[in-house]
Amino acid sequence: MKLDRAGVRPAVEIRRSADRNETKIDWLHGRHSFDTGVDAFGRDTHHGVLVVNNHDTIAPLTGFDTHGHRDLEIVTWVLGGAVVHQDSEGHSGLIYPNLAQRMSAGRGIRHSERNDRPTSGSTPEPLELVQMWIVPDELRLTPSYEQLELAPADLAGKFAVVASGMDKHRDVSAIRLNNRYAGLQVARLAPADSVELPDAPFVHFYVARGVVNLEGAGELREGDAARLTAAGGRRATAVTAAEVLAWEMHATIT
Repeated sequence: MKLDRAGVRPAVEIRRSADRNETKIDWLHGRHSFDTGVDAFGRDTHHGVLVVNNHDTIAPLTGFDTHGHRDLEIVTWVLGGAVVHQDSEGHSGLIYPNLAQRMSAGRGIRHSERNDRPTSGSTPEPLELVQMWIVPDELRLTPSYEQLELAPADLAGKFAVVASGMDKHRDVSAIRLNNRYAGLQVARLAPADSVELPDAPFVHFYVARGVVNLEGAGELREGDAARLTAAGGRRATAVTAAEVLAWEMHATIT
C-alpha cells in the first residue's frame, strides 16, 4: 500500500445503485460495489484499501456455507435480520443490527454465514447486510475475530466509529482493524440531520438506507456510493430517514 499525497488529485465519483454488478440466485440477491470476487476480468477492484462493499439479501434458512479467505479484514454490518457465523478457529456468534463483526482472515480461515437464527416457531425473515473487505497492512497474521454492540443512540444523527485501526481512534470503543490507515463510521439520520464526512485522501460513502444530499454532488439514494479522493469534509444531509456508512482511508493499494 502506498499514499502519495502529492499525486492525489481531488475527485468525487458517484457510483449509482443500478450500475453495480448483481448476483441473483434463488437464495441470494447480492449487489457489488466493486468487481472483486464477482468478475474475474473486472478492473474496478478497489477505492483506497476497500476492495469489497457487498449489499446482500439472504433468504431464510440459507446462506454462505463454509468457504475460505486469506489476508483480509472482513467487516459485517447487519441492516435487518441476523447472521449466524461459525469459523475454523472455533469462533461462533450471532450478528444483528447494532452489532458489528470483524473477522481477520490472516494466513487463512474458513467460515460460514447463514440466515439460520433460531426463531422459536416464528417465521424466519430475510437477512440484509453490508459486508466490507479491506486489505490489512501486514500479511499472514493469526486469524482473529471481534464483535462490538453499539447503542442505537450512538448512531442517531451522528457518525459512530464502528471499526478502525487508526491511532486517532485508539481510545474509542470500536473494533480494532489490522490496518492503521483505515476506519469505518456509521450513522442513522432522521430527515434534515447532517453529518460531515471524514477529511481523508480516500473516502467511500455508501447509502445503505434512504436518500441523502451530498454537498457538491447532489442526491444519493439507497445503494448509491460516492468515492471521494482528496475531497472529504463535505456534509451529507438526510432527505428521508437514512443509514450511511463512511470509510476513511489514508492509503491505497498500488
